[in-house]
Amino acid sequence: MSFDGVFTYAIVGELEEALAGGRITKIHQPSAYEIVLLVRARGHNHKVMLSAHPTYARVHLTNETYNNPSEPPMFCMRLRKQLEGSVIEAVRQVDFDRIIVMDTKGRDELGDVQTKRLIIEVMGRHSNIILVDASTDTIIDSLKHLPPSVNRYRTVLPGHPYVAPPTHGKLNPLEATEEMVLKKIDFHAGKLAHQLVSAFSGISPLFANEAVFRAGLANRTTLPKSFLALIDDVRHRRFAPMMYTNGEKEWFYVLPLKHLKIEGQPFASASELLDRFYFGKAERDRVKQQAHDIERLMANEKAKNEKKLLKLEQTLEEAKKADVYRLYGELLTAHLYAIKRGMTEIEVANYYDENGGTITIPLDPQKSPSENAQQYFQKYQKAKNSFAVVQEQIERTKEDIAYCDTILSQLETASPKDVEEIRDELIEQGYLRPRAAKGAKKRKPTAPELDRYVASDGTEILVGKNNKQNDYLTTKLAHKDDVWLHVKNIPGSHVVIRNKQPSDETLLEAANLAAYFSKARHSGSVPVDYTRIRYVKKPSGAKPGFVIYENEQTLYVTPDEELVRAMKQRQKEQAAKPS
Repeated sequence: MSFDGVFTYAIVGELEEALAGGRITKIHQPSAYEIVLLVRARGHNHKVMLSAHPTYARVHLTNETYNNPSEPPMFCMRLRKQLEGSVIEAVRQVDFDRIIVMDTKGRDELGDVQTKRLIIEVMGRHSNIILVDASTDTIIDSLKHLPPSVNRYRTVLPGHPYVAPPTHGKLNPLEATEEMVLKKIDFHAGKLAHQLVSAFSGISPLFANEAVFRAGLANRTTLPKSFLALIDDVRHRRFAPMMYTNGEKEWFYVLPLKHLKIEGQPFASASELLDRFYFGKAERDRVKQQAHDIERLMANEKAKNEKKLLKLEQTLEEAKKADVYRLYGELLTAHLYAIKRGMTEIEVANYYDENGGTITIPLDPQKSPSENAQQYFQKYQKAKNSFAVVQEQIERTKEDIAYCDTILSQLETASPKDVEEIRDELIEQGYLRPRAAKGAKKRKPTAPELDRYVASDGTEILVGKNNKQNDYLTTKLAHKDDVWLHVKNIPGSHVVIRNKQPSDETLLEAANLAAYFSKARHSGSVPVDYTRIRYVKKPSGAKPGFVIYENEQTLYVTPDEELVRAMKQRQKEQAAKPS
């Protein structure tokens, strides 16, 4: 993995420089696996992300904004009681492993000095955040509890002594010498990178592969030197945080990875790199957990409506046969004398055929001649009456399928806050039952909170991330001369430029937002329509978020995540400026 002991060493250096001597002022837990510390140090406020996520575990300074639940979880409450107001005395790494310790000092309710250790173990699905009483080495609480039945090596429960994860007898690479490297490597066995990983603590395959690549033929002379040269860069903090991508896979690291043979994107710090790399990834996972029931419901609703549509279309085909049934009924009535009970069909003269042809009419052998004629007249009436009804049902079913598609598309780009608004909408539309919460106060209706972006020329651009936001933005908030954008014939966000005469560049940037927050976000050359708000109408009785528009023009753009991030960053910087 990229977040190895080397990366941990770089992060610890950044945290120590920024946080040492700082005071923990606030603690939040935005999700089941994440803790955010707000620290005031040297006249600046810092946010620290501590994640024990099974896939996205990490620790770093962050500039991202996280939505917090209305009720903080129990672990968050425990951390607040034990750590808020405490001073961070030191941030350190344990044995060059992926374990970070924050040593803190504070006072309890009686004013007595207490020392605590906040230990973050970044170890994939085994990651954890553990609060320990430093004076007794006893666990106060942990994000994940591990009883003896789950882990025989160590128990992670309140009241138990803290036991560090096993080291597997690996060596600290910061203490390595050429002789030590030679002793640990069998050059005849091959898989040299794997041998380095197995021998030294905190070394990932990325680092080991880089050492082998730089060693060239990787003989007894070159490999130890290339390995120790990289370790020397680490020891002296000669870091160059970079993100790499080949279009299919992404990597990040704090040292140049020449063996990837890809041009990397540089970052000012390891924390900034992690903010960028994990942009949206962890939040997407939170949303997936939070919206799992909605996603399943809407997928089932879509499938159900698609089956219904097939049946309705079959019924419509039957309804189109109304004139045939009428013809059969009339011809049978005229030829009753020629029909005998038990016949399965009869060929009669077709009086309506100008050429004087005949026609074969199927019969029910169980019915009398007049009953057969009457049956066709009944089919005729039923088909004639159902034609208009079925057409209307088909249109309504197509709208329901489009609505399900829209919700599923919105869930792909939704934030946790957006999911709650989508849930409220589905309750209002009758897809979900209201949640019965004892003693819960009814929320006062508030205006939806829109996503805001700032174009290169400073123009504000608003984006609706769900139907409630789209309706509010388009029908209530936007001025009639504002420019409105939406992807053509694809579910997506409503986007509004707060400028009557936007520049061509702003128009393209807004179109990029419309394409990015749509079902076509991973496509190229996405058609985006734009027009004035005055030409956008919501039909009476239409589903939430549905509008019709005219006088539109079309742009073609390819969604660019970097451009979206840049516009969001400008908005944050603009919002942070004193008014």
